[in-house]
Amino acid sequence: MSNTRHYFFAAVLTLCCMANTGCRESEINSQAVTPTEDTSQFVNLTDAVPDAILEIRYFGTYNFVGSRIDGYLEPTALLTRVAADSLRAVSDDVNALGYRLKIYDAYRPQKAVDHFVRWAADLTDTLMKQYFYPDLDKSVLFEQEYIYERSGHTRGSTVDLTLFDMTTEKELDMGGTFDWFGTESHPDFCGNPETGLFTGDNSKSAAGRTITAEQFANRMILRQAMLRHGFKPLDSEWWHFTLKDEPFPDTYFNFPVRQL
Repeated sequence: MSNTRHYFFAAVLTLCCMANTGCRESEINSQAVTPTEDTSQFVNLTDAVPDAILEIRYFGTYNFVGSRIDGYLEPTALLTRVAADSLRAVSDDVNALGYRLKIYDAYRPQKAVDHFVRWAADLTDTLMKQYFYPDLDKSVLFEQEYIYERSGHTRGSTVDLTLFDMTTEKELDMGGTFDWFGTESHPDFCGNPETGLFTGDNSKSAAGRTITAEQFANRMILRQAMLRHGFKPLDSEWWHFTLKDEPFPDTYFNFPVRQL
């Protein structure tokens, strides 16, 4: 299949998803949007949360693409001021439990999302398949809504994160890796995130994978702390949260990720 046909296929699938009211999160804006370069309402995340650990995956090469993503000029994290203030409250909560926040991604420029779309359209590039989507054929990434033309991250109040255990000096074991494309990443995998109860039901895992009660409980520690301070979860990624009252619900930004 030629690259031209790849891009056509990507566009068609994305438009179908945009018309589907069942899409994950409200990340798709069906109206044409011109991204803005305005940084005035953004802050360096670590200015608000000084003890946050940054592991900005899209600045490096260990991510589902396998290369640095367009728009990531420095290994730092940015958020809108209000989202950063709310995240500071989350940090205070988990610090009292012996944890620190570890950040994988925060604000994401539109040029980075465009990079994801180009990568997903090239079905021959499967460099990182064994690490992030071993159970999926790359051709389904648009159809199954793993890749979008618009992302909530680009509005500046969404963050991907986990917890770092200050006692063990390791990431808390969540039973799965950031950016794993599969049902194992869903908050309701093997349990009910609304009640916090572990069920052990792994019937959604095509490969028969599972997580333990402790790993599910660890996911719930992060989820409950985020919900207490005004963030809403995503039903397909345990690490992804967006501020409910985000200040720019219809604005997409395109300035690069670097220290402000």
